[in-house]
Amino acid sequence: MRRALQLVAFILTLTSLWAAAQISSPQIKRDKKQPKENVEWLWQYGPPPADGRETQLVLDTRFRPFLTQYLTAPQTFWGSPKTGYKPLDETALDYLSVPDKVIADDNRFLSITGCVFRFTPARGLLWIDLGLPHPLIAFAAIDWIKDSRTPSEPGAEYTLWVFSNHPLDPDHIPPALTHSVARWTAQPPSGSTVIQQITRTILVDPDGTPHQIQPAAIGANTFTLPPSTEQKAQP
Repeated sequence: MRRALQLVAFILTLTSLWAAAQISSPQIKRDKKQPKENVEWLWQYGPPPADGRETQLVLDTRFRPFLTQYLTAPQTFWGSPKTGYKPLDETALDYLSVPDKVIADDNRFLSITGCVFRFTPARGLLWIDLGLPHPLIAFAAIDWIKDSRTPSEPGAEYTLWVFSNHPLDPDHIPPALTHSVARWTAQPPSGSTVIQQITRTILVDPDGTPHQIQPAAIGANTFTLPPSTEQKAQP
């Protein structure tokens, strides 16, 4: 009788273990490494000839969901405490609503630029590293400091806000990103000949933590020649 009871207990134990394995197996599948995100569709707007396709990119039905997926950090510059601040993805869409350029670098990086409708000094840059399994996305916005001079005057000051979907080490910002920011900030807004002077730069983590850094640390108001040009210039 004792042996029979031991056998029943053993069978019940095996049954419990099997049931637990069945319940936990979906979690095991979820913990597996996720496949590379499908953002390759963006590349069709980058390589030449890309002239004139900036508007098509912004109007692509995949563009807004792309911004919603990757730009999730809270922001506190576009809007006001009274009326509320827009989500970052909607802010980026506003800052790219008037398309400027789509530039591809090194068959890997895309730089998408634009500005706010009817206020060209408010400019945006969306930078994408397509060479990673989990793409690095950075959104930069030039925001006029309202207690400085007006945007039409030399000496007006601006804050550069930079958001990313992965934390960026302020001391090790990707060189391709700093190069893109340098090239972008070396150009004046549409309809102006005045280079915007960025006097403050805020790097924001995905969780919303801000870090004030030197503008030059991310390439603002600096200009470096493309690597290929620099190599040709060497004796």
